[in-house]
Amino acid sequence: MARKHPEPVQDVKKRRDAALSALVGGVPYIQFLGIRFDRRGDELTALLPFDEKLIGNPFLPAIHGGVTAAFLEVSAIIELSWSLLWEDIESGAISLEDLQAGTLPRLPKTIDFTVDYMRSGLPRDAYARARVTRSGRRYASVQVEAWQDNHDRPFAHGAAHFLMPRRESE
Repeated sequence: MARKHPEPVQDVKKRRDAALSALVGGVPYIQFLGIRFDRRGDELTALLPFDEKLIGNPFLPAIHGGVTAAFLEVSAIIELSWSLLWEDIESGAISLEDLQAGTLPRLPKTIDFTVDYMRSGLPRDAYARARVTRSGRRYASVQVEAWQDNHDRPFAHGAAHFLMPRRESE
């Protein structure tokens, strides 16, 4: 029996990049805030570049708490969606053409979201990483942490629960 040759790595990378671009491009608020995602394999790091419009308290100055919460929530939703799509992206079940046409499953819906503000977000770039702690057919839990200059000194932490989108087979 002949073994199937592995797909060229550049084709897989194009599909990964197109999937991430389609996920992020489907949420206008992500563009408004300027959030970007850095992909290294299956790991995503969210980047919130500093902009004056993000300042909530000009006397400190500090990033607005609502912007911080939105940054954490967006990071959690994109990470959860990315983890759900990973197998289909890698296997080629989702084609590059479908991704470029914007054909993706629906995003999970937020059930609840809790933010712990540990310190003020300074007027500089912020980063976040989310981790899916539970993912089932109907429900998922995600934890997310944001930092600025030092990953060991987070300025905010979030915990979220999501309602998973129904799959076509259900």
